[in-house]
Amino acid sequence: MKKVSLLIACLLVFLLWSCGKDERQEPAFEGFVQPAGFPAPAYNIAGNPVTKAGFELGRKLFYEPRLSRNNTISCGSCHLQTSAFTHHGHDISHGIDDRLGSRNAPPIMNLAWSPTLMWDGGIFDLDLQPVAPITNFVEMDEKVSNVLEKLKNTAPYPELFRKAFGNEGITTATMMKAMSQFMIMVVSNESKYDSVMRGQASFLADEKKGYELFLQHCNACHTAPLFTDHSFRNNGIGIGPNNDQGRYAITLNPDDMYRFKVPSLRNLAYTAPYMHDGRFYTLNGVLTHYTSEVQDMPTLDPLLKSNGKRGIALTVSEQQELLAFLNTLNDKKFITEKKFSQEAQ
Repeated sequence: MKKVSLLIACLLVFLLWSCGKDERQEPAFEGFVQPAGFPAPAYNIAGNPVTKAGFELGRKLFYEPRLSRNNTISCGSCHLQTSAFTHHGHDISHGIDDRLGSRNAPPIMNLAWSPTLMWDGGIFDLDLQPVAPITNFVEMDEKVSNVLEKLKNTAPYPELFRKAFGNEGITTATMMKAMSQFMIMVVSNESKYDSVMRGQASFLADEKKGYELFLQHCNACHTAPLFTDHSFRNNGIGIGPNNDQGRYAITLNPDDMYRFKVPSLRNLAYTAPYMHDGRFYTLNGVLTHYTSEVQDMPTLDPLLKSNGKRGIALTVSEQQELLAFLNTLNDKKFITEKKFSQEAQ
């Protein structure tokens, strides 16, 4: 009898230990969670709710080179997590067969709040965005129909799509929805700035002064907490070597000539070089532009010209204080988060 009781006790201990172990290893999947203090997403979450199966499929597709013509280029090739999902070290990005593009790859970050995509805002729905790089001659140079055929004939994709979308199969719609589920989960909101706003940390003296300068000179365009207002502006950097006309190519409105989307200021420590064509390699170079190199152009943003002067008046010490604040927007957890990485698969 004692042996039986002891055996039952051991079994109970083992079961309790096993349950606890599984719970620690497999935390409940939360799906998309709107961070405190962030506005409502622009993306229609209700139309494509994030599931564990959908997110994991989207992540696998993000790193899948079969999306390109010769099976060598994935989304992750030009959007590296360690660089906040930008193409580190490239002023303009390289694609298939090492072909040169015309713009610097923008970061994939907080896209759930972006009403338009790309530097010129030429795409208005995240579910459509992957079509552009897949079919672009210098990026992936493939047809979506070919990608679907590859996936249908490659294990374990048929099963992964079934788990994520039931019997809908591998279609353009399900592929795009899966990729969107991954991309809207790529949220950066764990910087020191975020901790300060949540009352969990405090700015140092130079960071606080920099924050005050930011609110005075930068917040109108780089509005917190996303640090972009998603508008399109001409910041006076002048015409680039390939005469990229920005938003004008989309709208054909002369008022949009050389206007580009205002980028977020989050994670600047990881996303160099800067601007749509990567012409500035350092943040000091960016500040030098705004303080003394802004060029007068017909569509120059009004905020950068007043009383016959162009740019933003900042002393050398104020520039350093502003940089100190900008460094509080870096989110190390974001660039090391395993659930966003290829290795997590």
